Amino acid sequence: MYASTDFGTWYESNRNYFIMVLNQLREILENYVKQPDDSPDIELISLQKDRSELEIKEAAATMTSPPALEQLCQRFKLSEFERSILVFCAGVEIDLRFPHLCTKAHGTESQYNPTFGLALSILPNPHWSALAPDSPLRYWKLIELGSNNILTNTSLYIDERILHYLIGVKTTDPLLTEITELPADTQQLIPSHQCLADSIKALWGLNSLQNSPPLIQLCGSEMEDKTDIAQAVCQHFNLQVNLLNCHRIPLRPNELETFIRRLERECILEAKALLLVCEDIDYSDKLQLASVHQLLEELQCFAIATTVSPLPGIKRQMIRFDVPKPLPQEQLITWENSVAELKTQLNGQGKLISDSEQLMQDLQELTSQFQLSTSTIRRACTAAVGQLTIPSAPSLKQALWQSCRVQARPRLDELAERIESKLSWEDLVLPPLQKGILKEISAHVRQKAKVYEKWGFASKSRRGLGITTLFSGPSGTGKTLAAGVLANELNLDLYRIELSAVVSKYIGETEKNLQQIFDAAESGGVILLFDEADSIFGKRSEVKDSKDRNANLEVSYLLQRMESYPGMAILTTNLQSNLDPAFMRRLRFVIQFSLPDAAHRAEIWRRIFPPDTPTEGLNFEKLAQLNAPGGNIRIIALNSAFMAADAEEPVQMKHILKATQTEYEKLGKSLTSVEISGWI
Repeated sequence: MYASTDFGTWYESNRNYFIMVLNQLREILENYVKQPDDSPDIELISLQKDRSELEIKEAAATMTSPPALEQLCQRFKLSEFERSILVFCAGVEIDLRFPHLCTKAHGTESQYNPTFGLALSILPNPHWSALAPDSPLRYWKLIELGSNNILTNTSLYIDERILHYLIGVKTTDPLLTEITELPADTQQLIPSHQCLADSIKALWGLNSLQNSPPLIQLCGSEMEDKTDIAQAVCQHFNLQVNLLNCHRIPLRPNELETFIRRLERECILEAKALLLVCEDIDYSDKLQLASVHQLLEELQCFAIATTVSPLPGIKRQMIRFDVPKPLPQEQLITWENSVAELKTQLNGQGKLISDSEQLMQDLQELTSQFQLSTSTIRRACTAAVGQLTIPSAPSLKQALWQSCRVQARPRLDELAERIESKLSWEDLVLPPLQKGILKEISAHVRQKAKVYEKWGFASKSRRGLGITTLFSGPSGTGKTLAAGVLANELNLDLYRIELSAVVSKYIGETEKNLQQIFDAAESGGVILLFDEADSIFGKRSEVKDSKDRNANLEVSYLLQRMESYPGMAILTTNLQSNLDPAFMRRLRFVIQFSLPDAAHRAEIWRRIFPPDTPTEGLNFEKLAQLNAPGGNIRIIALNSAFMAADAEEPVQMKHILKATQTEYEKLGKSLTSVEISGWI
């Protein structure tokens, strides 16, 4: 309506303007209620009318922005008569002389408000259609009708929101409290997103004079990027953005109809566009989906809907744009710009890399490991400020890396279990071949930036760039332990996927659950650990019934998704033969974990007790006689430590023997004399 910096001046001018308009209408009403013997001078009235209209026009010409009344009349296309009715209704609320004059005009002390019959009698250029149901005054609910059955005798009332608007008071429609007004400032868009914004501008520019501009649908996983695009487009057309979550839309038909009308009125009144957020819409909720459809189909204003996947069944013309994640080069540019702003914020404080070549290398590693949206990159830089200003500040790369990990967590924390790992290579006892492959996997992750981007392996296709590994072997042989070592070594988060929560008996639910996990993990900085993967990555079978068909569809979906997933995934299985052969072709590494031999068991026993654990007389060669995998050895060591602590003794062979007997009893195994020979 007005620029915020000019509000004080505009408000006073608008107030004076509206008082002049009210005075002009009050004079008409006063002349009407005069007695017949006090017949007014027609020429004098005409002269006064011309003079007041001239003064009103001059007052409007001096204002920084048009008066609220004129803006409203223009936007809702009110005729002169409709404009006068609106002013008449406002006058009763503002000027105490109006109700008194209305009673005189009606000839009754009980009628304080104007009626349509009185308006037809005294206002210039009257027309009956002004109060038709589809007229602007009633369609947009600028005025409300009283309860009288006779239309000409029905009292007319101005809507409270419209009254505040005419006076110049900035307020919100009480029925639209669920709407959020986004700030006017916009972020600079990356080239691919700027191209989308320019296309939407062109579409709206061609249709800006139409009553029904095309509805825009932005599809993609990053809500903030879609919001940035919408704000950039709306700013181009000087439109403020109103954000509405689809879950806030009324579901009852009568409430929904009123809500849509008020929402559309608000957008027209304040020159706003609607940003409807449908990120987590439930497509199975038919009532909610119908409400969203009705709103989008009836709302005749500039509107943008944001979704993860396309909204089905919209009858109104809707133009879809897919919003991709920033390309690696675009992410790198965003990192450079954000770090430059970070340096300005720190103003010489904190640890920063002065070597521009080293800085560029570090940013390339961040870009390769984390596929973040532009807004997330900015947040990560802002979050790093706090780390860089403390006395024991990390390097810029370490601070940004940690910020990226934290920023990427929220979506996955709701879907999987995050495993904190402090394990190192020293905690891992494996044959040289298996340990060498693990270090090779680590090198693949660390050198992604150099090989994929600098050396150009990702230039032609970005499919198949993820690092998918199979850990196969009996339970307790160190598969999960090895995953934890990799996560700690690479400074990445490890998430274990609970397959019991993923697999569903309902058609399509398993794929939906997996999609949520992969979508959340694609921002990078995580290792996905699928325990007992053969339960979900199993072989496809011959189709004999609908269950077989659905199971095969799940496997096929997983094959496609694993192919496109850019991050690191570890699949563990006790039975490699149960996996679908198509998965095996997509695996970059396969490591066979076998039961440890005596030499490896002895080494596990040497490393199993932390340095602070008191021990006495432990014979690791004798303990290695116990034919148990590393997982069981760890449980035995832990239980023996509790026994020793309770006895206020250091851990001894007798405690380990007792703990071993308890563990074997739990497993239903028999402890042989050969295994414990010479222990005590």
